[in-house]
Amino acid sequence: MRSDAEGDVSTQYPKLVVNCDGASRGNPGPAGAGAILTTPRGEIVAEIAEGLGRTTNNVAEYTAVIHGLQRAHELGALDVLLRTDSQLLVNQLTGRYRVKTPHLVPLVRRVRELAAGFDRIRFEHVPRERNVEADRLANAGVDAWLASGGR
Repeated sequence: MRSDAEGDVSTQYPKLVVNCDGASRGNPGPAGAGAILTTPRGEIVAEIAEGLGRTTNNVAEYTAVIHGLQRAHELGALDVLLRTDSQLLVNQLTGRYRVKTPHLVPLVRRVRELAAGFDRIRFEHVPRERNVEADRLANAGVDAWLASGGR
């Protein structure tokens, strides 16, 4: 499920804040990715809620970032502040931690490719209570996948 404020996908948003979250009920388990894109003033410009099938929480987290950054590109963002409540993800994306899990390497590579397309990007760890909407969207993705019979 993707939506845009007033349905206008041609609108350009040079600065965006992208809040992302992944959810997995079990690890691995039914999973979802969620992202909410806002202007720096807090105007919602897009929401993403996607069921991912059965996967791990880390895959769900990275998938949420990928979808959020792809949407930011589509909306014309040049300057992005990406927020997530996953400290591990922020530390891996900023190079503080190495990515040791082989199946995450292609996802990290994709995030870095997308990030290179912006003039400026920052990754920020936020407490869970400041990422509630992205969490809601990630869980909506899980619920939608489960409601479809897990297909």
